[in-house]
Parts: sequence; structure tokens; C-alpha cells
Amino acid sequence: MHSPAHIAETDELAQEQLWPHYRAMMDRIGRERGWSPMTRGHFEQEAGPEGALFVGSPETVARKVATAVDGLGLSRVDLKISNGSLSHGHLMDSIGLYGSAVVPRVRELLTETSTA
Repeated sequence: MHSPAHIAETDELAQEQLWPHYRAMMDRIGRERGWSPMTRGHFEQEAGPEGALFVGSPETVARKVATAVDGLGLSRVDLKISNGSLSHGHLMDSIGLYGSAVVPRVRELLTETSTA
């Protein structure tokens, strides 16, 4: 599975950091393809529990990844951290949280579901 992602200390912070950059990127792509402009409501839906974006705190993103892996029988998940013009600092923070918090938590969650 391949999906855009952004991880920050809280769900709210992750969305606030990503939103303007994701909107600009999607609006640029959308103009080329005839899509409607990105709305905040659409972004929030996509970043929510049932959406395709993996945006939030390490716990939120880990739970969403584990749910997708378990529910779809995945063997690999590729999260695309680079989204539009998001700053290098935010990218590095997101990558750091992915490796230090999300991946270990996904392993814990999947171990819990496999022994339940």
C-alpha cells in the first residue's frame, strides 16, 4: 500500500502543518486534470479514520497503519512523507517520528492482534 502521510506530536498539529501545502499541491495537480479545488472539509475527511491520508500523531498513524495491514492482509506499507512544499524541518520531524514511534507501535499493535 502506498499513501501520503505526515506525522507530528498531535493530530491537530499534523493537519495544520500539512493542510496548506497539501492543498496547493492538489490544486496544482487538479488544474492539470480538471479536478475541483481542494477544500478543508475534503482534506479532513481524507485525513480522518476512513480516509486515505495517514496524517496525525504517532499513535493515530500507527493505529491506521495497523488497521490497514490487518484488514487488507498487507505485507508492505509505503508512506509518502514529502507532500508539496512542506518545509524540510517538518519533513525531518515526520520521518523521525515515523521511525522512532510509529513503526515500533505498529509492530506492537500487530503482535496484539495476532495473539488475540
